[in-house]
Amino acid sequence: MNKLDAVLDDLAAESAQLDGWVAGLTPDQWGTVTTPEGWTVAHQVAHLHWTDVTSTYAISDKEAFDALIVAALENPEGYVDEATDELAQEPPESLLPAWRQGRTNLVEALQSVPEGNRIPWFGPPMSPVSMATARLMETWAHGHDVAEALDISVPRTDRAKHVCHIGVRTFGFTHQVRGEEVPAVEVRVELTAPSGELWTWGPEDAAERVIGDGWDFALLATRRRHRSDVDVTATGPAADHWLDIVQAFAGLPGNDPKPLADR
Repeated sequence: MNKLDAVLDDLAAESAQLDGWVAGLTPDQWGTVTTPEGWTVAHQVAHLHWTDVTSTYAISDKEAFDALIVAALENPEGYVDEATDELAQEPPESLLPAWRQGRTNLVEALQSVPEGNRIPWFGPPMSPVSMATARLMETWAHGHDVAEALDISVPRTDRAKHVCHIGVRTFGFTHQVRGEEVPAVEVRVELTAPSGELWTWGPEDAAERVIGDGWDFALLATRRRHRSDVDVTATGPAADHWLDIVQAFAGLPGNDPKPLADR
């Protein structure tokens, strides 16, 4: 199995898990609020669906994707939320199958990209593996929002490694999006997977280090948990500051998550 297919398998599993949580909900339950900003279950699914469709356009429909870029440039802070809100008004009986079909279309599009080609995006172009990993990260994060709102216990799986990987790779972006200079240091990251495996990034002899629980780091990197609520620690000033701002997703960081005790 190649790397893309391996990531797509994990993306399919993460998507199916969320699908199973929402498929049997009543229309009223689809209106359950999942975030402090007021996003409902429908918004969460709508956002994932919109991004899947947009990703497919980026691969196979240049005209449609270019139009989305223009619209986003005209309203950079509100475009995605407005598109999500519009889709969230669709009844569940049409939104759910549309999301399912969009997932299928995206997989087929990603598998069609010639080796070595990169896919245009709102930021730097991405490889098919990077785009699939980003879709998994978003599905994982928004799935957590839905599960917590519905009081569902999320199974701890090693699929969180993909989320951690993006969290580590976006070290520079995390600073840049906040207008900060990127520290000229290397950070060693050592995280324990749910399975007990050790996940590592960075040079073994780096003075700056982050260690802890991989699942918790994924929650921190998707800004689903406050730093005080995760088992992740830092050594060194740059690593310590990074844990305050770590961000695995593109775009503005949004509001800082509150400690669980204050929610």
